[in-house]
Amino acid sequence: MLKKPIWKQLLLGATWIILLGSLVMLMGFIAGKKAEVVCKEVKVYIPGSQFFIDKQEIEGILQTNGHALVGVKMDSINLNDLEEKLKANPFIESAKVYTDMDGTINVEISQRQPILRIMNAEGRDFYVDQHGLKIPLSANFTARVMVANGYIDERFSGGIDTLSKPIGLALFKTADYIRKDSLWDAQIAQLYVNKDREIELIPRVGNNRILLGDADSLEVKFRNLLAFYKKALPQVGWDTYKVINIKYANQVIGVRNGNTKKDSSATMSTDTAKVNTGTSLIKK
Repeated sequence: MLKKPIWKQLLLGATWIILLGSLVMLMGFIAGKKAEVVCKEVKVYIPGSQFFIDKQEIEGILQTNGHALVGVKMDSINLNDLEEKLKANPFIESAKVYTDMDGTINVEISQRQPILRIMNAEGRDFYVDQHGLKIPLSANFTARVMVANGYIDERFSGGIDTLSKPIGLALFKTADYIRKDSLWDAQIAQLYVNKDREIELIPRVGNNRILLGDADSLEVKFRNLLAFYKKALPQVGWDTYKVINIKYANQVIGVRNGNTKKDSSATMSTDTAKVNTGTSLIKK
């Protein structure tokens, strides 16, 4: 194998040295320019239609030593620290802070998304977000989400926390299931926990209560309820039953208004459920 002439090797080495030197000089120039740049503007981006925290509050959190960032040299601003300060806010799920060469600091905020509001037995109100975390209410915005009240022993300390009680977890699971189904999201207005620690559903249409029980087998229970809505209620009317009990996996029990005798049982077969739903229509 022939070796390159010595002069070509020297020329290649000199070229690399020149390029490396130029790169170092360029980096030094950029660093020098950056050191001279001051923050001219802070742009805050908060996507979505819910504003638990506004731009003014964001700018307040971003202040350093009580002073706004505008006018501060860019190289003295710690972007990681700013992100951590933002994420410490209970309404902020994630935050990204980055700069432009012209002296603009960009702040992108992702807010927590509540899916449930709980009013516990101690009179404390709090939200539960889509990840099952407890978060406080906001003075700026009230989320239009499912509300749960009654005999709820899930406590709230005031900050971000996980659900710790079985009933709290069951309420979250139920609310999450309902919100993901357009039919039930439109039909169910509220959750209530009775003294037996069972969940009741309060519908928007009709004056009855739907006894769900626990949060197990939700798909089966709601499928049975849909079959009951389609086959039983059209025959007797929406306000015939004061309670619709769907807590059992294989039957729906309707408790009538009034004081007449117990009706005979009827079995409903549904194509969607592919099961037989024994429906006892009870008049009490």
